[in-house]
Amino acid sequence: MRQQHRLPRVLSILAIVLITSCAAPQATAPGSAGEAAATGKTQITMWVGTNEVADCVIKTAVDSFNEQSSTIEVIADKKADVINAVRPALAGGAGPDLVPTHGPAFVAELALAEQVLPLDDFVDDFGWDELFVPWALNMGRIGGKLYSLPQELETVVLYYNKTLFEEKGWQPPKNMDELVALADQIAAEGVIPFAGQAGECKACNEWYFTEFMNKVAGPEKVYQALKGEIPWTDPDFVSSIEILNELMQKGYFMGSVENFLAANFDQFSTAFAQGQAAMNMEGTWFYGREGEYFGEAVGNSNEWDWVPMPSSSGASIYSIGIGGTQSINKNSKHPEAAAEFLTHYFSPEIQAKLFSDCRLAVAPIRIEAEEMQGIDPRIAAIFADMADSSDAGNYGYTTWTFFPPKSDVYIYEEIEKVWVGDMTAEEYLAGLDRIFQEEMLAGQALDVPDR
Repeated sequence: MRQQHRLPRVLSILAIVLITSCAAPQATAPGSAGEAAATGKTQITMWVGTNEVADCVIKTAVDSFNEQSSTIEVIADKKADVINAVRPALAGGAGPDLVPTHGPAFVAELALAEQVLPLDDFVDDFGWDELFVPWALNMGRIGGKLYSLPQELETVVLYYNKTLFEEKGWQPPKNMDELVALADQIAAEGVIPFAGQAGECKACNEWYFTEFMNKVAGPEKVYQALKGEIPWTDPDFVSSIEILNELMQKGYFMGSVENFLAANFDQFSTAFAQGQAAMNMEGTWFYGREGEYFGEAVGNSNEWDWVPMPSSSGASIYSIGIGGTQSINKNSKHPEAAAEFLTHYFSPEIQAKLFSDCRLAVAPIRIEAEEMQGIDPRIAAIFADMADSSDAGNYGYTTWTFFPPKSDVYIYEEIEKVWVGDMTAEEYLAGLDRIFQEEMLAGQALDVPDR
C-alpha cells in the first residue's frame, strides 16, 4: 500500500485566476524598451486583459510594485485576447517579458518549444521554495526544470440556482445516482438541468471530462492512469464518459448538444442566473464573474449556492488544478527584473489584496487564513471543505494541470465527436491512451504528487 502524502490544509485559502485574455501580438522584442527615459528604471512588460479585473490587478500589483521599486518599472499592456496573442508572439521571438498561460499543460507546450525560460536559478535567490506549497511549485517542472509559477489553485463544484430549487422543492444531489435522477426530474418539469457552453471556449469541455472521470471512476484510478499503471481504456473510464454522454444525448446541457456546442459564456451564464437552467458544473473562477449575472446591480434577485460535484461513492471529492501560470519569456532582456516582480506579485500581502479587492483568489502559497478578508462565505466554504476532503485523501486531478499537452488538447477537442455520435466512448479513450503513452515515452508527462 502506498504511503499517503496528503495535500496540505493550505488548500482552504487558495484559488482563482488572473483573467488574462489576449490580442494581436506586437513585433517588439520583450524588454526592448530597456531603460525608461522618464524614470531611469529598467522596464519589463506584462500583458493583461481589458476588463475591470485587469484594471484592479494593475492597481493592486503593478502600481504598488512600481511605487516601491527604485530600479524596475512594470509596463502593463492591455490586450483583448491575451493567451491567444502570446503564442504567435513567442513563436516570432517577441511577446511580453512575463508570459501568462491557462495552466501547466499549456506551459509544457511553450517549454518544449523552448519559448520560456527555466526558472530554477531564481528559486533560491527569491525564496520561492519557501513561498509556494512544494507540490504546487513542482507542477511547473517539465523534464526536471522549472518553467512556471502557479497562479491559482482551483476546483470544480456543482452550483445550483437556489431560488429555483426552493420554488420547485428540489434537493441538491449527494451522489451521482441522485444527480442523474434529479436531472431527469428537472427536465420533466420543463427546465434545462445544466447550463454550459463550448461555442466560446472549446477547452472548457475538459471541465466535464475531469469531473466525470474523477467522480465516477474515482481519483485513485485517474492517479494510476496518470502514472502509467493502467490504461485510459479501463472499463470504469468508459463508464464515466458514457454517463456524461447520456446526459448530453438527452439534451440536459443547454437543451441539446447543438445548443451546448454553439452557446457562449454570456448565454450559459444568463440561462443559469435567470433559472432557464437549474445547475452549473463550473470551477471556483465562477466567483470572479457571478456578480455580472446575480444581484441587485444586474436586476436579478435569484440566489445561487453550491454542493460538491456528486461522486458515485457519495464522498466529497475535489479535483485540484492550477488554473493559470506565470513564466518568463526566453527572449526577455531582463529576466531577473521579471523574477523580482513575480516575487512581489505572489507575496502574501499582494495575493490577499488581489483576493479581496479584485476577486482573484490567492495562489498556492503559504499564507495565513486570517489574512484573507472580504470573500463571499459560500466561496470560503468551498475551500474549507476542499481542505477537509484533501486531508482525507479525497482529491482528484484536473486535466489542465496533470495531463501532458497533446493529451489535454485531445481530451477537449475530440470529446465533441462522442457527443455528436461520430465516435464511441471506447474509441475516444483508445485515442487518448495512444497519445498519452506516446507523451509518456517522450518524457513529456507532468509531475503527479504521490497520493
